[in-house]
Amino acid sequence: MFKEAFEQLKTELYNGIYKKGHPFRYFTLATLNNGIPKQRTVVLRKVNSDLELFFYTHKRSNKVGQLLTNENVSALFYDSKKLLQLQINGNAVIEKEEKILKELWSVIPINSRKDYTTSLAPGSLLKNPNEVDYLSSQNHFCIVKIIPKSIEYLRLKRPNHTRVLFTKENAEWNGMPLVP
Repeated sequence: MFKEAFEQLKTELYNGIYKKGHPFRYFTLATLNNGIPKQRTVVLRKVNSDLELFFYTHKRSNKVGQLLTNENVSALFYDSKKLLQLQINGNAVIEKEEKILKELWSVIPINSRKDYTTSLAPGSLLKNPNEVDYLSSQNHFCIVKIIPKSIEYLRLKRPNHTRVLFTKENAEWNGMPLVP
């Protein structure tokens, strides 16, 4: 049971990147701001063999400031057709290696780059929503990596739901059944 559940969660995370329209492409990220949970939807950009998750953001966004204060995060994925939910808890690391940032920036489509080039930080007040200014020679592109500590798998299915808590110990994932 554990092996099948773990293989399914890995497959679904990878599908979130490579299958167009897959529900795991977008996930809810929760951070803490002075002890208050803050949630937002982000785009899954990469999953590596260690199940580390990567997403892009604006480096002046509130979430980056929150991650610099408290690296603990929770990521929530849900597929309404398969009735599958994954909750991944871990630590977020902000990529600082300039070479990696430049390499990924170079493959971002031109029309998507403006998301990272606003002259004001995301969330700043505007007098007119049609008057957003963009920088032409610099960007605020940022990559965040989530290093998972635990993954809770929940599959709703009759006659019995399946719920498993996976934790990583000594570079190996171990599963424990939970009451659904």
